[in-house]
Amino acid sequence: MTTPLRLGIAGLGTVGVGVVKIIRQKANLLAARTGRPIVITAVSARSRDKDRGVNLADYAWEDDPVDLAKRDDIDVFVELMGGHEGPAKDATEAAIAAGKDVITANKALLAIHGQALAEAAEAKGCVIRFEAAVAGGIPVVKSLTEGLAGNDITRVMGVMNGTCNYILTRMQDAGLPYDEVFAEADALGYLEADPNLDVGGIDAGHKLSLLSSIAFGTKVAFDGVELEGIQRISIEDINQAADLGYRIKLLGVAQLTGRGLEQRMTPCLVPADSPLGQLTGGTNMVVLEGDAVEQIVLRGPGAGEGPTASAVMGDVCDVARGLRISTFGVPVGALESTQPAQSNSPAPFYLRMALLDRPGALAKVATVLGEFGISIDRMRQGQHDGSEAPVLIVTHKTQRSALNEAIAAMSSTGVLASDPVALRIENV
Repeated sequence: MTTPLRLGIAGLGTVGVGVVKIIRQKANLLAARTGRPIVITAVSARSRDKDRGVNLADYAWEDDPVDLAKRDDIDVFVELMGGHEGPAKDATEAAIAAGKDVITANKALLAIHGQALAEAAEAKGCVIRFEAAVAGGIPVVKSLTEGLAGNDITRVMGVMNGTCNYILTRMQDAGLPYDEVFAEADALGYLEADPNLDVGGIDAGHKLSLLSSIAFGTKVAFDGVELEGIQRISIEDINQAADLGYRIKLLGVAQLTGRGLEQRMTPCLVPADSPLGQLTGGTNMVVLEGDAVEQIVLRGPGAGEGPTASAVMGDVCDVARGLRISTFGVPVGALESTQPAQSNSPAPFYLRMALLDRPGALAKVATVLGEFGISIDRMRQGQHDGSEAPVLIVTHKTQRSALNEAIAAMSSTGVLASDPVALRIENV
């Protein structure tokens, strides 16, 4: 009889339970597709007595995930606990030291410790697979490491946080302010325990840094990701963007240039009729561009029990088949160090501000923009409320660095009632 692949699963939340269900319900299908049985030997979670709606009686229980990782009767350690420190890191390191392959959905762990973990795994002859860590059920890691292996990747772009996409599209569809939709998302359980991981762009930034490493053969550089969350996006921005023919998305963009690795996860305006503009709810989308393939678009659910467990099982099946791929697509010693670079490609920008109701206030703003070589394409002035006047400006193409300098200079004019909101208009 063919030797089974034995799993130890640490973390029995939504995703862990989803993996258990797939293995229990589809044992024959998995064996047929991989050529060997896939079984669970042992599990670990914070509470042994919690009712998870799935039978765990057949599996050994370990209170400590590190003990699970060291067991002699597991071949693969499946880490589904989350967090970049503590039990997840300790248990993953213990599994590698014990010669186990690792499958994880933990983007934070790999974004921060990925290089060291990959080096340790390669030294022990182990593999680390992490399809579920990026874009939920979308097989984007497999696409980069396998399907597009013959391409020089030129750009990676996408919407990689379903919670932010839900908030922005809900604001659009229902005409609701950010605070109200944020509370709604929280009540529905869409937000992380630390909501800033979602709305601050950190979660999506982790994912972008992992894709950048695979796409460009570079060491993971999360510290180099330019991060800006969606907290300052107002219903006014949503409506103004719609009037201009755009939608606002938390958009990740990465590309390797002669100046270094550009990585940004920021709110942007995208054309309403583009695939990204039409993306609604919690769905994710990743756009990959290569010299041979040109452009492909991958769309699918970015989270949830089924989609994420599906991604975990894709990695499990690859290990069962004997597929051995370096963590980030090339041997870890071949990963290059890069300098972080701010995007230098010119683009038009959406600029919203509130000006004090003083004579010549708008002229002062226009003068400052002109001093930094920024020309105005369109401008709208809203209704005065007695003390402030809302102003919307769409610039011609300019560099973000020039716009930042101009905004800094505006603060000394004495006409700004609040800090301006500046959003890149992205060509997708």
